[in-house]
Amino acid sequence: MSTRASEYAPQDPAARSDDADGPPTRIIRPVSGWLPLDLAELWRYRELVFFLAWRDVQLRYRQTLLGIAWAILQPLFTAVVFAVFFGYLGHIPSDGSPYPLFALVGLVAWQLFAFALLQSSESLVANQHILRRAYFPRIVVPMASIGAGVLDFLASGAVVAVALGWYGVHPTWRLLFLPMLAVQALCTAMGVGLWLATLNVRYRDVRYTLPFLAQIWLLATPVAYPASIVPERWRSLLGVNPMAGVVEGFRWAILGTGRLSPGLLGVSSIIAVALLVSGLYYMRRMEPRFADVI
Repeated sequence: MSTRASEYAPQDPAARSDDADGPPTRIIRPVSGWLPLDLAELWRYRELVFFLAWRDVQLRYRQTLLGIAWAILQPLFTAVVFAVFFGYLGHIPSDGSPYPLFALVGLVAWQLFAFALLQSSESLVANQHILRRAYFPRIVVPMASIGAGVLDFLASGAVVAVALGWYGVHPTWRLLFLPMLAVQALCTAMGVGLWLATLNVRYRDVRYTLPFLAQIWLLATPVAYPASIVPERWRSLLGVNPMAGVVEGFRWAILGTGRLSPGLLGVSSIIAVALLVSGLYYMRRMEPRFADVI
């Protein structure tokens, strides 16, 4: 292992010495092979996650004309386009809900995922100036990058609330499942984002595939159409796309219509967790080399 990589290797917890007259001394030693996730170390850097997330929020809305209104207008205008072409002209079914509301709920869930995916995928290269200067768990950077997306999601939720009142749809107890579904969307985005962010450090053309990936993924996700048009025996296979279960779960929780397929949601949840865990381990495996190649 190179000297540079050794500088940024995770510290050995056994190699600490506490000095009563000053701060603890940390000795960083080179390691090899697959590294443990060390969630305790990540917890020690929680304030850095908050600082970087708040910095990204400020940068996102600095010198903007509409500010956070972009988070409201984007799903709203897209829902109008979907309603015209897919609902009115295409006669796509909407499981008994008004199609504009049906599309809006799906787009709000998709926007949360898509923003987190794009930001986390580009986060390491975008913050390369700080990766070269100090050691900290590199997972901190992708985690912080999704903060602005969560704020956008909360803002767009206000649009959904107004739309529900407009169409006379009353919330039910199913809304209690909404935070769990939002977490699943973020886990999926983080899992794929960690893989792509790590690859992007070495292969810079990875970033050019992200818009194409997002477009294909959108078409493969039941945002403009319901999962009910897929035959029941094949619906669990639709869950291989983790966002399929999330989008259908959002509609089930918010609109209160339809029946959420346990097979679809179960497969989607398993795939989301697998993506996140594998992404975490892959980034930890490649982390010591970041400072040399970024």
